[in-house]
Amino acid sequence: MKQLATEERTMVFYESPMRLVKTLEDCIQYFGTERQCCVSRELTKMFEENKRGTLQEVCDHFKQKTVKGEIVIIVQGKG
Repeated sequence: MKQLATEERTMVFYESPMRLVKTLEDCIQYFGTERQCCVSRELTKMFEENKRGTLQEVCDHFKQKTVKGEIVIIVQGKG
């Protein structure tokens, strides 16, 4: 993650539901709380969900709920 902190391109991570919050917390540590992101789960399926906002907002959202399914985390590059 440390090497990716200065990456200017959008980054895409595939993550398990069990590690989602931990990964978002790691992103906050290296990219900062205000970096924009989107967490998408169950893409193209009936229960598709997309949560957009800052890393902190999205992390706080997923701390409040149990997550299942396939997870994709998209993080804005350093601008």
